[in-house]
Amino acid sequence: MVKDVLLLGNSKLYQSSSVIHTEETDTIKEVINDLHDTLMDFRSRYGAGRAIAAPQIGVFKRLIYMYIDRPTAFINPKLQFQDDELIEVLDDCMCFPELLVKVKRHKRCIIQFKDIDFNDHEMRLEGELSELLQHEYDHLDGILATMRAIDDKSLCLRTQKDLFPE
Repeated sequence: MVKDVLLLGNSKLYQSSSVIHTEETDTIKEVINDLHDTLMDFRSRYGAGRAIAAPQIGVFKRLIYMYIDRPTAFINPKLQFQDDELIEVLDDCMCFPELLVKVKRHKRCIIQFKDIDFNDHEMRLEGELSELLQHEYDHLDGILATMRAIDDKSLCLRTQKDLFPE
């Protein structure tokens, strides 16, 4: 079911999420379906959207859903960084669809997680996917991209992107 996405200014977005336990599998499957439907709805309306974290729909559990070429659910993810190399990106978010935020993120990361059957997985990510998972992971800890802005001039409306200094 398509859920409302919490928008910038909603204090719930700053909450930390709790770990998912195996006995919550049935509930989490429903949440994954809701995340999928909500992401697809957002994508159809805005032409963007590759992933969503459960807190964005008011479910404060450590769950990320990504759909690029296939659906992937990240249960209880843990991020590690291979080195200190950073990239600068204009970050967007479903919680503030008209706003872009210039942030620095790690160029590479490793994400360890469980799938819906609680099997362990590990992915090594670089570039855009590394940035994407760091963004979604931040939501699990109540951190928004606006809080990671490089400075107080690192925000712009999407419609003003072409006027934004590099």
